[in-house]
Amino acid sequence: MNIVKNTKLSLYELNEIIEAGENQNVEFKRKFTEPEKIAREMIAFANTKGGKILFGIDDDKTVVGVESEKGEIEYIDLAAKFYCEPELNISSDIFQIFRKDVIVVYIPESNQKPHRLIENGKHDNDDTKVYIRVKDRSVQASKETIKVLKKLRPDSPPQIINLGEKEKCLIEFLGSNEKITLRQFREMMNISNRRASRILVNLVRADIIRLHNHEKEDFYTLN
Repeated sequence: MNIVKNTKLSLYELNEIIEAGENQNVEFKRKFTEPEKIAREMIAFANTKGGKILFGIDDDKTVVGVESEKGEIEYIDLAAKFYCEPELNISSDIFQIFRKDVIVVYIPESNQKPHRLIENGKHDNDDTKVYIRVKDRSVQASKETIKVLKKLRPDSPPQIINLGEKEKCLIEFLGSNEKITLRQFREMMNISNRRASRILVNLVRADIIRLHNHEKEDFYTLN
């Protein structure tokens, strides 16, 4: 392997990433496809804990390379700028592996969450266009996750929380039970979905409980 230019990754680190395979922070792409698909992956990383996309690497870890590193980077920058709302701040490096060019795109965790996918040039607040990273997949964010993303932004007002009866019951429940879902909490307290969601989101923001994203149904645990 040869490195074309100074990078954020060392040769050893790049080898380790490829050998470890795809995970919550790493995605392999054989080549650039539609900009919407690439934007969706980048948005998922930015809305979660950040990550890297390796272009020119197949799902089975085979190095296939990209046809034109300059052209690919231009398309990647286009996806980050025109298909993400707000626009994403990314960076990239080029490696040469076995005489094949591989592009590593770095997507940092964003402080402007949630980012949405722009489709057909339409800028809107459609929550179905918000994606997060769960394990090695990019999935649509739940409504509660989107609320948490908004509440955790740096420009959000400070959280002041009063532990009422329902909050105390929830904490007590989680003290003896592993987890709880929004549906379970709503039914347990006999309250509306909106009120249950608000309580859970506020407790997450206060760092009292933790939201766990799951493909089937999100759940909460004590922090």
